[in-house]
Amino acid sequence: MPAYLLLLLAVLSRVVPHPDWLNFTAVGGALLFFGARRSWREMLAPLAALVATDFYLTLFVYHYGFQWQDYIPTWTWYIAAMALGHILLRSRTTLTRFASAVVLGPTSFFLMSNFAVWLGGTMYAKSFGGLITCYVAGLPFYGRDLASTTMVAGLAFGVPVLVKRLQQARVAAAAVR
Repeated sequence: MPAYLLLLLAVLSRVVPHPDWLNFTAVGGALLFFGARRSWREMLAPLAALVATDFYLTLFVYHYGFQWQDYIPTWTWYIAAMALGHILLRSRTTLTRFASAVVLGPTSFFLMSNFAVWLGGTMYAKSFGGLITCYVAGLPFYGRDLASTTMVAGLAFGVPVLVKRLQQARVAAAAVR
C-alpha cells in the first residue's frame, strides 16, 4: 500500500501546477521505492501512470503534438529507476546502497535526458561544445531532482524503519516495567 500512495504522490507532483523552476517531484523516489518493494509484474502500474501523465502534460498542459519517440529515453529511465531500486534496495537497504541509488537515479536521468535533448533537438549545436552547453543548462534541474529524490526516498524508506524502531523501543520499555 505505501508504494501505491507514493505513486499517487508522484503523479500529483507532476500534474498539479507548480512553478517550472521548481522541478521538484516525487517520481525518482517513488520509482526507487516501487522497484525495491513491489514485484516486477506490479511495476507496470507506475510505468502506465507516468506514461499517462506524459500524454496528459504534453497534450493538455504544454499543448505540444505528442511524438512518442521523444519519450523513449524517459520511459526507459522509468524502468531503469525501478530496476535500480530492485537491484540495490530490495534485499538489503543499507545507507551505502540507499546513497548509491539516490545519486545514480537522478544522475542517470540527467545524463540520458540531456543527451536526448542535445541529440534530437535544435537548441544546441551538434558538437562536443553543444553537448556540454546542454549539460550545463540542465544542472539546476539536476540539483533539484537529486534533492527531491533524496527527500522522497528518504521518507519512503526511513519512516517505516523509524516506526519499527519506536515500536521495538516501546516493547522493550514495557518489558522492563
